[in-house]
Amino acid sequence: STPALITGAFADRMKVSAMLIFVALWWILVYSPVCHWVWGGGFLGNGGVLDFAGGTVVHINSGVAGLVAAIVLGKRLGFGEENMAPHNLVLSLIGASMLWVGWFGFNAGSAVAANGAAGMAMAVTQIATAAAALTWMLCEWLTLGKPSVLGIISGAVAGLVAITPASGFVAPGGALAIGAAAGVVCWWAVAKLKPMIGYDDSLDVFGIHGVGGIVGAILTGVFAVEAIGGTKGLIEGNTAQVGLQLYGVAVTVVYSAIATFILLKVVDLTVGLRVDPDVERDGLDLNLHGEVLH
Repeated sequence: STPALITGAFADRMKVSAMLIFVALWWILVYSPVCHWVWGGGFLGNGGVLDFAGGTVVHINSGVAGLVAAIVLGKRLGFGEENMAPHNLVLSLIGASMLWVGWFGFNAGSAVAANGAAGMAMAVTQIATAAAALTWMLCEWLTLGKPSVLGIISGAVAGLVAITPASGFVAPGGALAIGAAAGVVCWWAVAKLKPMIGYDDSLDVFGIHGVGGIVGAILTGVFAVEAIGGTKGLIEGNTAQVGLQLYGVAVTVVYSAIATFILLKVVDLTVGLRVDPDVERDGLDLNLHGEVLH
């Protein structure tokens, strides 16, 4: 799922051949090393960095890679001038609902057992996701005067992302705070930061997954409960845990950004990254695959 997340950032403008080569290289040279560092006995996991189900390995890693890819490829034709909202909000809602349900397996399943840890991971996942969906909705309502379904499902995904690293370490109260923080911060990243910087992240991979993963990873160090995950967080007096979480975030961000940039440049020099303007204008489905999606 991690490389699949990245593709959302450069949707509508990368060649299929380039995408396949990039994803294969990225999986081997970026995802796998970070996965080992955190979960395979590497220096981050052994050094005390907490990541229960993939905040650094999956979401920060893919979010940062998505941002780099979006910047390297450049903006879509018509970006900022044409309406590029989802063409079918019903399908977006169905997809987000499926993600929400599936995420219980993602987080609770990381306990690798049907036990209390899995049960708590499932509970805090629900709490954080609901909190983030509501806070994103409120941010939209207060700033735009209208709540939206797209905003609610975006907030829900942000909550799912943020609770992922914390799901095996925090209590319901911590999950509520993490979800609320993710809803506000990820909304700001999408609604304010993206226009401020001017990059074109088609599906807000960085704003939701990258930023949400960072929020969740850091706040894991704040709200971790020894009775649940075996490690104390800042609230229980372990101030060093926040520093460890920041260290894990920084290592992941820097490595992912540099390695992703190099891989994109290598692919660009070999097969080329971006489709021709005419292909992009007419649509990749028709031009590259001979199909039309309705």
